[in-house]
Amino acid sequence: MARTGATQQFVQIQDIRDGVVYLKDGGMRRILMVGGVNFELKSEEEQEAILRSFQNLLNGLDFTLQFFIHSRKVNVRPYLEKIQAREKQEQNELLRTQIEEYIEFIKTFVEENPIITKSFFAIVPYNPTAGAEQAKGLLAGILGGPKQKAKEADTGRALQQLGHRVDEVTSSLENIGLHVTPLDTQELVELYYNLYNPELTEKQGTEIPYGGANAGEAADAEL
Repeated sequence: MARTGATQQFVQIQDIRDGVVYLKDGGMRRILMVGGVNFELKSEEEQEAILRSFQNLLNGLDFTLQFFIHSRKVNVRPYLEKIQAREKQEQNELLRTQIEEYIEFIKTFVEENPIITKSFFAIVPYNPTAGAEQAKGLLAGILGGPKQKAKEADTGRALQQLGHRVDEVTSSLENIGLHVTPLDTQELVELYYNLYNPELTEKQGTEIPYGGANAGEAADAEL
């Protein structure tokens, strides 16, 4: 229990709900999965247009925006198990031999050339300020109700501001030609599970649509 408590001191996440990551310091995060484009295959004019659009995005923001690449070694064991099951069902001896050779080829290939998946994420933050805390106290006096009501109202305003930022970033990235998908609660939980348990998820073959990563690098980049 002591080790668990010590570990939790380094985890900044307080809660994840409704697609929002709540941090212990009161900050909020939305995570957007961003599809990539093959920049090298674009014409020179298209490349310049993409660069200008991205520059306009960065210059137009009045808040920080973080990007990180989520890399994970693919576990091919589940795939090989399916092929092996198919091999056992095959009645044709020649096909069974070919399947066996294919399995050995995949094993050897992966051992020498690990397969890595990469996914791209944009982190949209919202952090409370001292002014927001003062406003919360003032709101409590105006409402004449319990502090919980003021806290809920303050959280609602913060979520609204975060939503505006998400819309702004999403629109700008889509104008570049990128596909943007906000992660929901379940996807966020799976993402963080992979971030903090990279070796375990690789062994188990946990299936998530956006791969995995080095926990230290990705967690530091995201938070």
